[in-house]
Amino acid sequence: MSDPDRARILGASGVSRETAELLDLYVAQLRRWQPIKNLVGPATLAEVWSRHIDDALQLLDLAPEARTWLDLGSGAGIPGLILAIAGRERGIQVDLIESNARKCAFLTETARLTGTPARVRNARIEAVIGDYQGVDIVCARALAPMTQLLAWTEPLLKTGTTGLFPKGRDVQAELTQAAAQWRVVNDLVPSRTDSEARIVRVTALAAPSHR
Repeated sequence: MSDPDRARILGASGVSRETAELLDLYVAQLRRWQPIKNLVGPATLAEVWSRHIDDALQLLDLAPEARTWLDLGSGAGIPGLILAIAGRERGIQVDLIESNARKCAFLTETARLTGTPARVRNARIEAVIGDYQGVDIVCARALAPMTQLLAWTEPLLKTGTTGLFPKGRDVQAELTQAAAQWRVVNDLVPSRTDSEARIVRVTALAAPSHR
């Protein structure tokens, strides 16, 4: 099974041949584990490069100087493990937080096979988030509404970490709801994989004065 977008995406990303081969290995692992672990929507496997790989790679372009990343609710490693693979030649370190032990098994095994220095932690976000103060970037994809994401990441965002949160067409409604509980400094970056999607880039966060 091949994705016709693979060559275009790899060509645009500028990754080395070795990194491209490691991304191929990630895709092979995803397809091997999918029937057992149900890691992604089955219909998206045929378009894995455009739906998942490129969607993750675009985050690297938004933070080219970032070296330490934290991915919440990593699941199938999107975007965290893909970022770790694609960013290894830049010296990027990615920590992956996932509460599902079976998904952690996939992440750990795939990181081992690809030789990627990603660190997988089987834990609930709220129990460990304070351990990651000082990371450059915190990200999460298809995990929770903005209000919940901000609640989880408050200890990081209020002390200088930047948040990158890919969102779909309901992003404005989510931000409106979040504004009732938080003072958020953010901008919206158009997604290159979906014309209706945006990436919420949060650069500062504080609780409203009346809270």
